[in-house]
Amino acid sequence: MSVRNPIPEADRAGMRASRSCADAPPNGPRAGEAASDGVAAPSRRRLLLGGSGLTALLVSGCGFRLRGPQALDFATVHINTPPETELGAQLRRLIATSGTTTVTEDAEQAEARLQILGNNRGREILSLTGAGKVREYQLTQTLRFQLLDKAGKPLIPPTSLSARREYTFDDSQVLGKEQEENLLYRDMQADLVQQMMRRLAAARRAG
Repeated sequence: MSVRNPIPEADRAGMRASRSCADAPPNGPRAGEAASDGVAAPSRRRLLLGGSGLTALLVSGCGFRLRGPQALDFATVHINTPPETELGAQLRRLIATSGTTTVTEDAEQAEARLQILGNNRGREILSLTGAGKVREYQLTQTLRFQLLDKAGKPLIPPTSLSARREYTFDDSQVLGKEQEENLLYRDMQADLVQQMMRRLAAARRAG
């Protein structure tokens, strides 16, 4: 049978004293450090908030605006690309968000006619490995269009927009690389369509 040794009263007093010292606020240099940390934390927060406010002022001052729907100068437009195609659907969706223009399938009734003259994709070898295998491809896409008014006069003459992307190729991952290529083509087309929408928004009818 084990017997617990009683702790002398003097040792108990010493333990109480040590706990009291540990719980007491720091004195001397440590107290100064704690105080400085307490002051520095709000100062850092104020500095960060002030920096954020300054950035917001600079951004608004330089005229930066988030990209949104592009207002067009004509109420109706005809597009010669069928709505069943990816490009046709994309154009109709963006024009519908402009809030100013609707797409009509009757070219004679449209105030403007958007004609897609070409939408071509290409791929060329950018580099080879030491064994003569393809290491990188460069993808290109060119979108050519013009905008005519109701009388057939050009509001935007034939214009070409181009985009390019590069990606590494691995013949052991053909399926994954094919999916990556398709995504890059879709990204390029979305970029070109946005550029076209900005050109359409800048076009103005005569008179």
